[in-house]
Order: sequence, then C-alpha cells, then structure tokens
Amino acid sequence: QVQLEESGGGLVQAGGSLRLSCAGSRTIFRNSAMSWHRQAPGKQRESVATITSGGSTYYTDSVKGRFTISRDNAKNTVYLQMNSLKPEDTAVYYCNARVVIDGVNYWGQGTQVTVSA
Repeated sequence: QVQLEESGGGLVQAGGSLRLSCAGSRTIFRNSAMSWHRQAPGKQRESVATITSGGSTYYTDSVKGRFTISRDNAKNTVYLQMNSLKPEDTAVYYCNARVVIDGVNYWGQGTQVTVSA
C-alpha cells in the first residue's frame, strides 16, 4: 500500500525551477512532520527541508533562500518549490513523513531531479 507518492521531478537547466509534490494518506499526513530529503550518487541521504504539523519550516543551509517547503492539509500534500537550481542539487528526492506520536517514518519512492550546467 503506497503511503506517500512523489511527483514533479525532471531535467532542468541551471537557474531553473521545479516544484515537487508528495501526496499522502490522510491519517499519516495530518499527524506528521513532513520533510524532503535527497540522495546524490555516492553520497548519503540528507535532509533538505522540513515542515511541522504546525507549519514551522527548517532548511539545510545549502538551499536556504532558494527552496520553499509548504503543505496543503486539505489535499494531504506537501510541496517543495525549488528555484535557482544548481547542478549540485541533482539527486533523487524523497518525501518523508514522521508521525509525531510514535516517531514512525514513512518514505516515498523518490523522484529524480537533474540540473544541467
């Protein structure tokens, strides 16, 4: 059973923009902090941005000012707006839901983002 499903990845030139979406089940989404992570080839997965159930947001330093995370509770969807993309942003991007009460993590299948120079 798919709990989280990402979409919106693709190929873009440096300086361009993409918006990732992650749709989740109602039960998981409304009780979770939502985040985006990424994993580039040969590198560890890293957290990119987080939004709590209350709407507080956190970003890794390398994307501050360029990426924006948001959530639409009515649609059970979290977004990652990525602007001014750089080749080093190339990675598989994963959506994550961490249930507040018990800390259980759910992951999406990932979506590829490729930024060409």
